[in-house]
Amino acid sequence: MLIGLMRLLARAPLSWIHSAGAAIGWIVYLLSPSYAARLRDNLLQSGVWRDEAEYQRLLHENIAESGKVGTELMPVWFRPVPEARKLVMSVQSLSLVEQAERRGKGIIYLTPHLGCFDVAALWLAQRSPITVLYRPPKMQSLHPLMEIGRGRDRVHLAPVSVTGVRRLLKALRRNEAIGILPDQVPGAGEGAWAEFFGRPAFTMTLVGRLVEATGATVIMTAAERLPKGRGYSLDFTLVEDDLSGQQGVRRLNAAIEQWVRGCPAQYLWSYNRYKTPAGAPPPDASTATKGARG
Repeated sequence: MLIGLMRLLARAPLSWIHSAGAAIGWIVYLLSPSYAARLRDNLLQSGVWRDEAEYQRLLHENIAESGKVGTELMPVWFRPVPEARKLVMSVQSLSLVEQAERRGKGIIYLTPHLGCFDVAALWLAQRSPITVLYRPPKMQSLHPLMEIGRGRDRVHLAPVSVTGVRRLLKALRRNEAIGILPDQVPGAGEGAWAEFFGRPAFTMTLVGRLVEATGATVIMTAAERLPKGRGYSLDFTLVEDDLSGQQGVRRLNAAIEQWVRGCPAQYLWSYNRYKTPAGAPPPDASTATKGARG
């Protein structure tokens, strides 16, 4: 019944769906003090704004944009695949993808919590199969919904686990593509502390390890929302830095920061990026800061 309802709502114009998401974003912000405080604090300390007026503008825009993250999944997950892909209205720097495909070592697409990362994976799957690393929802009842919506066409899912990492490796060794949210907080033993917008953030080491194991090409990408629900603009940047080891996680965060500074209103500042995973060592702030400057 729920899936049927999602498919029905997915037929609505994207502008309506985004407007509903913006309203939900404000409702959640006003009703959840902890959510609102984290969004404000993360945006405030990031330094992506120049003055109080710009901070307030970004805050208001981000409250609305954060609400769109949930509602826009309906057309991306439940419209027919060809129609969902048509939501991507423009593609920039596609030559980087073509060059990586000719290189034949597999591609690691890094999609930060910016814009609509699900539509990016669906669009890329028309070029080659893509295996996407994801964290299963805590509510088991939502798991089938996510699998049906996200694992469509040639998008394959790999849970955050040893099994999931093996799936990623196998995909790269078949010269296919994989997708990873590089700013997702990893579990203890799977990351290292590195500065992210001026604060230590536990950052995954997985990307560097996969590159070392396969020689895959790393490309950062994001599908930014166009104004008034007109769709999405997809762009690509080649990540050429060595991402292995402690220096690698610092370079990874620096690459993410560069993307976020280009579109700060659409970054998910409400995400608990600075949490300490259970069992992880406490951050060494001085080391993180020193490494980021170096």
